[in-house]
Amino acid sequence: MAPKNDHSTSLRAVRQLHRMRTFYTAAVLMWAASTAWLGWEDPGSRQMWVSGLFLLVFTGLLSVTSLWLRRLQGADADKPVHHAAPRRMAARRQANA
Repeated sequence: MAPKNDHSTSLRAVRQLHRMRTFYTAAVLMWAASTAWLGWEDPGSRQMWVSGLFLLVFTGLLSVTSLWLRRLQGADADKPVHHAAPRRMAARRQANA
């Protein structure tokens, strides 16, 4: 099996980290709403504390994922970017009447 290109591996990692960051952001928002609701309805209950614990866990995961993403994107900033084709529009030719 041929060795993988580091650049393609890091691109895949960045894409995956973007997906995970989106998921963790949604989880943080959901658990924050749940904790606030339970804190309003039944302050000090076991469900409120468990909800707060999940909020803390997902906030930590979101922080770590964001840090990894920033480091990976910073490491790729000095590498040249290769595009398959130039993005210039081809000049249109107009026929003379």
